[in-house]
Amino acid sequence: MAKLKQVAERAGVSSATVSRALSGTAGVTPALRERVLQAAAELGYRPNRLASNLRRQKTTTIGVIVSDIENPHFTQMVRYVEELSYGLGFRVILCNTDETVDKQRAYLDMLMEERVEGVILVPSDPDTEEIGRLLDMGIPLVAFDRTVSDPRADAVVVDNAGGARRATEHLLGAGHQRIGFIGGRADIQTGRERLAGYEAAMAARGLPPRSVVGAFRIDSSQAATEALLDEDQTLTAIIVANNLMTIGALRALRARNLGVPDEVALVAIDDPFWAELVEPPLTTLAQPTQRMAESAVELLFERIGGSDRVQSKLVVYAFELRRRGSCGTADSFGPVPASLAAPGRDDPG
Repeated sequence: MAKLKQVAERAGVSSATVSRALSGTAGVTPALRERVLQAAAELGYRPNRLASNLRRQKTTTIGVIVSDIENPHFTQMVRYVEELSYGLGFRVILCNTDETVDKQRAYLDMLMEERVEGVILVPSDPDTEEIGRLLDMGIPLVAFDRTVSDPRADAVVVDNAGGARRATEHLLGAGHQRIGFIGGRADIQTGRERLAGYEAAMAARGLPPRSVVGAFRIDSSQAATEALLDEDQTLTAIIVANNLMTIGALRALRARNLGVPDEVALVAIDDPFWAELVEPPLTTLAQPTQRMAESAVELLFERIGGSDRVQSKLVVYAFELRRRGSCGTADSFGPVPASLAAPGRDDPG
């Protein structure tokens, strides 16, 4: 890789002039800056942003890495985080991993090079060494939606197992016994926990679980729902483990002309904006995304501000059951348990 000195030689200027030209510092004429930029391009020079940011000490930027920007849950989270951070005088660098470990590693490396002052991460892999290196550099990290293995990181999550169990109990209480489950990926924390909650509720009634993997994607969920319906044509209800998979499940039910809720009742985990717009409106378990985002920002900026707190924090929120028409007449199910509307709680991590 070319060095700054080589760029200076090619442009016929001093190294200091190259530095000023590349950083946009005043005092460099447009013609001279253009000459430096041309020399840098010809040599393939890439500035060492880490060294530059170390000299500046402060960058007033934070990184936000999400696992799937198409998921409305994460889109909303980013919206709240950006607004709150901007109000505090910070800018946000947004990265999307598509649940890919290599992308997560690359983006963590990039954010370290940019010397961001903090990171909010939806981890696709909780164990990558880049997480530890970031924390070793003194850059705080808050895990969102899922935890990471490094005990120094704070985390904001939702009670996935409890939410899926309550969704199952809701249908059991309505008289359903043959309940299927469209789950996420087993290698992702939310996928494992939601499946476990469903299985626990079914086991408590002595009923066999009927689950398939929808992989948190629309097309995969549609195929999984079709497979589930082929395997067990006696199903009377289905629980879907996130909002994108709900679209796939609805497509599969429509393709078979199965009416909701008359032939198959449906409960979805996550409450996207369109849940009330479909017919019938969806019964959902909603995550308190705004409060979760606010907690993540609060924890991150507490660390950025120089908190001497040693122990990490785990903030756990509950789902809110929103009863609509997709599981039958909402009025017949009685009051929502108070536990489902509970605020977040802090657990030491």
